[in-house]
Amino acid sequence: MNLFNLEDKVVLVTGGGGVLGGSMAEYLLLQGATVIILHYKQDTVDATVKHMKTISNKVDGYLCNVVEEESLQEVSDAIIAKYGKIDVLINAAGGNMPGATVGPTQSFFDINMDDFKKVVDLNLFGSIIPSVVFGKEMVKNKSGVIINISSMAADRAITRVAGYSASKAAIDNYTKWLSVELATKYGDGLRVNAIAPGFFIGNQNRALLLNEDGSYTDRGNTIINNTPMKRFGEADELHGALHYLCSDASKFVTGIVIPVDGGFSAFSGV
Repeated sequence: MNLFNLEDKVVLVTGGGGVLGGSMAEYLLLQGATVIILHYKQDTVDATVKHMKTISNKVDGYLCNVVEEESLQEVSDAIIAKYGKIDVLINAAGGNMPGATVGPTQSFFDINMDDFKKVVDLNLFGSIIPSVVFGKEMVKNKSGVIINISSMAADRAITRVAGYSASKAAIDNYTKWLSVELATKYGDGLRVNAIAPGFFIGNQNRALLLNEDGSYTDRGNTIINNTPMKRFGEADELHGALHYLCSDASKFVTGIVIPVDGGFSAFSGV
């Protein structure tokens, strides 16, 4: 038996139209899984599904909002009616807002609390609420995997990103808490883990890390100097950890957060 086989898995990816979420979805599709893209913009859903159908027809997409339970429940009902089960939920939806960060000339006291709350809603509740809605279907089958996306900002203080850091730190605790809750109450077929990416260049942080000529900004250089591998990550470098956690190869693994960070979390800076 191939413990790494994903061909019979129905996998949901929130934020599947983003850089990291889209890369994960594409990889899983290449491995033979049935992949369902969930995103809050219909044009993004359509474009992503159209692109991925050039790889495989085992892809579908739905419009929904990860912080609205009713929206998610409608999608869950449609997915169960069509596919009959949900094997894996990847909570890849997330992000940041300028008002929840401390700018170069600002302090903590300049943070916009409305933006801070929105960032926490998206990153934390945008993972909790999908876990509640889709997790109910996993419980019915006594089988399912939830994978949350954490960050290096969860484990230590990363300057400026106050709202993002707080919400991702909560993701780590929530991952561990839910793993215990599901395993103790519903059996060993339900697992909850997380992946903590190091520094990857995406649409939201590109201007913070790279100058227009492609050279590193001061912040980019600071990160590189504290990363033993001396580079930023590539989206496909998350795929190995993702595959492991999705598959039966990790069926005795729950409640962990796997760093994929080029050694950043191991390095003291000295």
